[in-house]
Amino acid sequence: MAVSTPLLDTIPTPDKLRELPEAKLRQVADELRLETVDAVSVTGGHLGAGLGVVELTVALHYVFDTPRDRIIWDVGHQAYPHKIMTGRRGQIRTLRQGGGLSGFTKRSESEYDPFGAAHSSTSISAGLGMAVARDLDGGSNNVIAVIGDGAMSAGMAYEAMNNAGAQNSRLIVILNDNDMSIAPPTGAMSAYLARLVSGKTYRSLREIGKQLANHLPKFFHDKAVKAEEFARGFVTGGTMFEELGFYYVGPIDGHNLDHLLPVLKNVRDSETGPILVHVVTQKGKGYGPAEAAPDKYHAVVQFDVITGAQGKAKANAPSYTKVFAESLIKAAREDDRVVAITAAMPSGTGLDAFEKEFPHRTFDVGIAEQHAVTFAAGLATEGYKPFCAIYSTFLQRGYDQVVHDVALQKLPVRFALDRAGLVGADGATHAGAFDVAYLGCLPDMVIMAAADEAELVHMVATATAYDEGPIAFRFPRGEGVGIEMPERGSVLEIGKGRIVREGTRVAILSLGTRLGEALKAAEELETRGLSTTVADARFAKPLDEAMILRLARDHEVLITVEEGSVGGFGSYVLHLLAERGMLDRGLKVRSMVLPDTFMDHDKPDRMYAKAGLDAQAIVARVFEILGREGGALRVRA
Repeated sequence: MAVSTPLLDTIPTPDKLRELPEAKLRQVADELRLETVDAVSVTGGHLGAGLGVVELTVALHYVFDTPRDRIIWDVGHQAYPHKIMTGRRGQIRTLRQGGGLSGFTKRSESEYDPFGAAHSSTSISAGLGMAVARDLDGGSNNVIAVIGDGAMSAGMAYEAMNNAGAQNSRLIVILNDNDMSIAPPTGAMSAYLARLVSGKTYRSLREIGKQLANHLPKFFHDKAVKAEEFARGFVTGGTMFEELGFYYVGPIDGHNLDHLLPVLKNVRDSETGPILVHVVTQKGKGYGPAEAAPDKYHAVVQFDVITGAQGKAKANAPSYTKVFAESLIKAAREDDRVVAITAAMPSGTGLDAFEKEFPHRTFDVGIAEQHAVTFAAGLATEGYKPFCAIYSTFLQRGYDQVVHDVALQKLPVRFALDRAGLVGADGATHAGAFDVAYLGCLPDMVIMAAADEAELVHMVATATAYDEGPIAFRFPRGEGVGIEMPERGSVLEIGKGRIVREGTRVAILSLGTRLGEALKAAEELETRGLSTTVADARFAKPLDEAMILRLARDHEVLITVEEGSVGGFGSYVLHLLAERGMLDRGLKVRSMVLPDTFMDHDKPDRMYAKAGLDAQAIVARVFEILGREGGALRVRA
């Protein structure tokens, strides 16, 4: 008996998909779902959101002329099925691996990715820009922004919608409602109404009615407009989207192709301007374990497709995120003024554990970092101790609020910056490379960086006790180093570092978790006859000036090492040394920072080796300095 060829094998790109009869699309969607599950079981990554948009992905690429028509996925978590459908199926098992596909949409990766999307809530703004550019060029292509309901919690989405409504450009926004369930679809009647109001006949009648109303006296004009709004609201559940200038269609069952296809065709052929299509989907759709536990299958490691069991290597040490959460819980038990704020990342920041014990002192504000920062500032004005737990890369979205609402008023908001440094599989979009540089330039800001998990415990205690202004502490993704943990955190003296290892010729001054690599480098240098001091700065601001000046006076070589960009800790140290005249005394000083580039995803240790921030690179830098400038290298016998 002959085995039929899977349809996915015959449609490597959307133009081939569009050659199929509609009756075949259900099979394509089923195969695409299986392919997505199988691929992510090998690579790990974001699973639930992608499974929820399988039918929508097939329908969009079938109805629209991609890549001429632009589809922007917001955020890229939804885009794995899209990648499979757009010529990348052969690479899909390299997802989030070194040299492989990005976990998000990426312009340099494919012409089908018109906009990079890894931070959420950007699609409508970008889509409007593309639509206006099209209009200026006299073009006719479609622009479609697919935005998740979580991403709609960010103010930027509403700013864009407000502008789009006023601009009246032809733009299609698809609201993928997979969690909020704003208004569940009600079967055949809902689908019929959505098809009806999105159709040309209804829209033409509506426009005729508007034109007639414009010729009526104002009193009758206003009554006619209100009557039309009432009628539409009665059958479709009129929404705030209409008030923002969008033509609302929905809700539609996002897993029913018979409902999706005619509506998408109608909006494709519409000549009016911005339309919002409300599609209701289910996270993890079609894969039992993901349907049963959508939170656990939002992001996964490698897993068994049959059982759904995720494979996890036994941890040698607790994660930094867990240590932060446990330390904050202990602080909150002792101080009822401690409160915690997250911007839609309770599990990512560890605050889900905090919330279990202190539900009324935990605040998830949604994807709204700007609001999170100013909300924390408001709490601080009333004597509370807010801990704003936000990934380093996401705090960038609330920078003006950090400057104007916190720093300028010298309010004691505590910023817990998770994912500092390089982050592995999430790549450049999620790397916490810039926080020391962008926070360090602010007056009165205190910045700490934990060298290990024990130091993180002390820094949580320090931040809790500090009430003279804003304070931030940064820590990386992943496990700690396995150090013995303190029973309770000690309050550190602000701006004081520590000497970890004493030497005489070379000094390595580390900020953050490169301390372990600095100590390895010191051991290697010692075997080469170079006595080496290693210091942990602890604070990027204020600097421990006394310790740094001592290192500069007593050593021939001083190297700073940090998991951050140029313009951060090393720059502050160089500024201090220049101001104190230490650079005129023959001191050989260098700063080792992340390279001035956005680094693609890979395993963290490989990324740091490539960045030149591991022990081998530190040793090589010392040899380069001494060798180039005449320092004789003595190798111990």
